[in-house]
Amino acid sequence: MRIVPADLDDPRVGTLLARHVHSARAATGRGSAHALDLDALKAPAITCWAAWDDETLLGVAALKALTDAHGEIKSMHTAAECRRRGIGTALLQHVVDAARARGMARLSLETGSWDFFIPARALYRKHGFVECPPFGDYVPDPNSVFMTRELR
Repeated sequence: MRIVPADLDDPRVGTLLARHVHSARAATGRGSAHALDLDALKAPAITCWAAWDDETLLGVAALKALTDAHGEIKSMHTAAECRRRGIGTALLQHVVDAARARGMARLSLETGSWDFFIPARALYRKHGFVECPPFGDYVPDPNSVFMTRELR
């Protein structure tokens, strides 16, 4: 597996990100899904990576700079047929390493509170993320779980 900057113009990446947005919105309360679409991921404050096995796209993940010291994980998604192979862990570690390399002291995320998101929450907990209050522009929402990890 190799993790490289995502080519957001690659239709395979676009298709996987569209699946991510669709599934996130379908599995949470109306107005509570915060998955970014392809255009939003092109913002200057966001870096997106793709995990590949030869020509097979395995997953994607993004890092959004909220401030110089605080980043947010966005668009973590492993292709359904590739799950349970460590891809999510590899992508998460890649984002953590990138945030540290940029000098960030904290990395946070928002995920859903519904059962669909239990595996995601378990992955983040396994890697040191703990629940926290809303951060950035988020507000309290029973459909969201906010998590954070200190990097220093």
